[in-house]
Amino acid sequence: MLTAILFDLDGTIVNTDPIHYQIWHSILLEYNIKINENIYKSNITGRLNPEIIRDLLPHLSQTQIKLFAEEKEARFREQASLLKPIKGFAQLLSWSKQHHLKSALVTNAPKLNAYFMLEVLQLKEAFDIIILAEEEVAAKPDPTPYKVALEKLGVNASETIAIEDSPSGIRSSVSAGIRTFGMTSTQNPETLEEFGAFATISDFTSSQLWTFLNSQLSENYRI
Repeated sequence: MLTAILFDLDGTIVNTDPIHYQIWHSILLEYNIKINENIYKSNITGRLNPEIIRDLLPHLSQTQIKLFAEEKEARFREQASLLKPIKGFAQLLSWSKQHHLKSALVTNAPKLNAYFMLEVLQLKEAFDIIILAEEEVAAKPDPTPYKVALEKLGVNASETIAIEDSPSGIRSSVSAGIRTFGMTSTQNPETLEEFGAFATISDFTSSQLWTFLNSQLSENYRI
């Protein structure tokens, strides 16, 4: 039985990683730190800014970390005004509403970025709830954001699926007991499966995703 779908934002609903990577690359060069895509994928994507900055620039004060993060995200918003959802997302969202499934956005994105992207994508009213990890006691990869989403939606983990693109996101949702599809926008399928994804998809038109969804719908009707 399926009652809810929980979505990550960056890299899942919309592929923001090319923008984020270029900004991280350029801003870190100002501190004489050079990163490549492998470093970005393994140490940056899917994590909260303060954690990333503390790891890369441990000499910065808390105030400097805050200012660094604000500058980085301001640059992101300057470049992200033409974002489009990953192929098939609108159809999946429409299908889920047609079949009365609950939905949640569960993201590590900073609040300003999250709402900026939802505005650009015209998705401000798309979800029943929005869980911002920075407002919870712990962020992904901790399961807390997903556990909070389950509690607020009033659903069981066994009756939901999550869709995530990053190892930290998959660790979070799987640790909360949720079956998770891995979106291969930022990682290869093997990496996502290694972290617990039970299947991987390249976009929301995947036949594997829709076969699963329709099988769950049939089960709902039988019940």
